[in-house]
Amino acid sequence: MSKASDLKRGEVIAVNGTPYVIRQIDVQSPSARGAATLYRVRASAVQGGQKFEERFKGDDDVTTLEMNRRAVNFSYADGNEYVFMDADDFSQYPLQHADIEEELPFVTEETEGLHIMLVDGQVIGLSLPANVVLEITECAPAMKAASASARTKPATLSTGLVVQVPEYIEAGERIKVSTSDRKFVSRA
Repeated sequence: MSKASDLKRGEVIAVNGTPYVIRQIDVQSPSARGAATLYRVRASAVQGGQKFEERFKGDDDVTTLEMNRRAVNFSYADGNEYVFMDADDFSQYPLQHADIEEELPFVTEETEGLHIMLVDGQVIGLSLPANVVLEITECAPAMKAASASARTKPATLSTGLVVQVPEYIEAGERIKVSTSDRKFVSRA
């Protein structure tokens, strides 16, 4: 059991015996005195893609499940199935495209720091590192007189993700991208 105020994105909660992975938490602080802070939790079922949305007060008890993480590497894609291999014992974990759709723009064979999340031995999702290194495949040419100002241009990365990069960045360069907000961090 955890308090609703302690919940984090990626944790697993049990609602009516069904495990759900938290996808988003919105905090609402009412302006009235004495009113409790509300936490709107959006989650999806571990099996199937059933959605769950509920509002909790900060001191409400929520059942959380024990989750294990295993370091993995992306192995291959077969249709809508993506297979990840355990870095220690070489076990394979298949995940469906719909289950990891938000994470796929950051996954390549070279991506390090990937983890599979397991609850009771069942794969529930993929955890990304804070930043990943990706190569720019397409962008406008670099400007010779570009300064380190805040002017940016769109760049398409090797996974198809489009991010805004500074004007001095060129196609073929490798950059760090934040997985939480999908923004350029630095050159790699």
